[in-house]
Amino acid sequence: MKRELIQDAELVSNYIRGDESALSVLIERHKQKIYSFIYSKVYDRDITEDIFQDTFIKVIRTLKRGKYNEEGKFLPWVMRIAHNLVIDHFRKNSRMPKFDNAGEFSIFSVLSDSSLNAEKSMIKDQVESDVRRVIEELPEDQKQVLLMRMYQDMSFKEISERTGVSINTALGRMRYALINMRKVIEQNNIILTN
Repeated sequence: MKRELIQDAELVSNYIRGDESALSVLIERHKQKIYSFIYSKVYDRDITEDIFQDTFIKVIRTLKRGKYNEEGKFLPWVMRIAHNLVIDHFRKNSRMPKFDNAGEFSIFSVLSDSSLNAEKSMIKDQVESDVRRVIEELPEDQKQVLLMRMYQDMSFKEISERTGVSINTALGRMRYALINMRKVIEQNNIILTN
C-alpha cells in the first residue's frame, strides 16, 4: 500500500516534469475505481464517461498550472474532483436535493453511502479540517455569526440578542461570511467534498 502511494507521487512528479506517459500510468492504475465511483452516483454510462473525462481534464490543468500539492494523496484528490463534477452535473440538471434553513445542515447528509470506509473517513476529516481553517480566516464578527448559526443552530433573532446587533446586521454578517469563505476556497483551490 505504502509503495503504491510513493509510486503515485513519483508519477505525478514525473508528469509535472514533462513525462506525459506518467499520467497514462496513473489513469490506468486508478480508472476502474474512479469510473465505478462516478457510475455509482449517476447510473448512466454516457454521463459517467463524460464526467470521467472532465475529471482528468481538470487533473491535467491543475498539474500543468503547478497547483497540485497533495503529497502522496493522488487518488483521494482525484476522487474529490470527480465528486465535485458529479455534484455539478446534478446541479445543472436540477436533481440536487433542496435544503431549507430549518434544522442542522451537514454536507455529508447529501451522500447516499452511510458506511464510511477508511478512505472516505480520511477525506471527510480533511474536508472538516479545511472548513475549520477557512472559518478561521474570517473577520471575528462574521466568524461569530457563522458559528452561532451553523454550529449552535441559533436563529438570527437569537444571534441578534446575543451579539447586541440588529437582525439585519446579523444577516449581513452571515452573508459576508459565506462570500468571504467562497473567496478563500477559490483562492486556495480547496475542494470541499468527500
